[in-house]
Amino acid sequence: MDLRIFTEPQQGATYDTLLAVAKATEDLGFDAFFRSDHYLRMGSGDGLPGPTDAWLTLAGLARETKRIRLGTLMTAGTFRLPGVLAIQVAQVDQMSGGRVELGLGTGWFEEEHKAYGIPFPKEKFSRLEEQLEIVTGLWATEPGKTFDFHGTHYDLTDSPALPKPVQKKIPVLVGGHGATRTPRLAARYADEFNIPFASVEDSERQFGRVRAAAEEAGRDGDDLTYSNALVVCVGRDEAEVARRAAAIGREADELKLNGLAGSPSEVVDKIGRYAEIGAQRIYLQILDLDDLDHLELISSQVQSQLS
Repeated sequence: MDLRIFTEPQQGATYDTLLAVAKATEDLGFDAFFRSDHYLRMGSGDGLPGPTDAWLTLAGLARETKRIRLGTLMTAGTFRLPGVLAIQVAQVDQMSGGRVELGLGTGWFEEEHKAYGIPFPKEKFSRLEEQLEIVTGLWATEPGKTFDFHGTHYDLTDSPALPKPVQKKIPVLVGGHGATRTPRLAARYADEFNIPFASVEDSERQFGRVRAAAEEAGRDGDDLTYSNALVVCVGRDEAEVARRAAAIGREADELKLNGLAGSPSEVVDKIGRYAEIGAQRIYLQILDLDDLDHLELISSQVQSQLS
């Protein structure tokens, strides 16, 4: 079971804070550092000092880390044109020496679009499908050849399809709870399918849909990696769990029900339940980015048991 650190910087974080978390992620033996792609805080609070851009952040971290994978859960398709996104991600892959992964979704948070003047189209899913075809198509185009695409939302003519990433194929993540279109999209384009904040039972159903869609598309369902994203709150005792839950505005009992919370042994047991239904990777949503002791505890008493 791979454990990855997943952050939500729109809730209030500087680049230096994210750098500290990324360095701890690397030093403590976690597999990857991922971040959300949002420009507006969700829920109460002021979100100070303000948002950071996902791919600018990852570009910086690419030069300041050496081992960990770097990526997004999920880049918002509404924020970037697909041709520009392909350039950005390929460049960060070069900057990192080939450690980048791209999670790409439709974009959904209408308020942040209004706040920063970003168009929020009604039909987002068909746009996402075209974006995935364009981004992966640009990267796959052989050097010296050009890429063309003529769709409903995007039109590319004689693109040199440059620059190329370092990796022969940048892993692409598709995720979500949709019962029909999402599995089909994952079966066609994804290297990894991720379901966020879902129960063991809902995850098992969705993984099954993705496997079925892959087989229907002529692809082995085992070709994909299956993963969950879950909030984490671990403590050495109940008081520490409660303190960490309060720090992120949550209740310990609710987190135990809907996430990975409790003692290290409780969290290991629950991760085991996800592993039993096919999860191969867990993205641990860390909401208190100043609590690096939390990461150390997870590394020494949770990750160590899963190795």
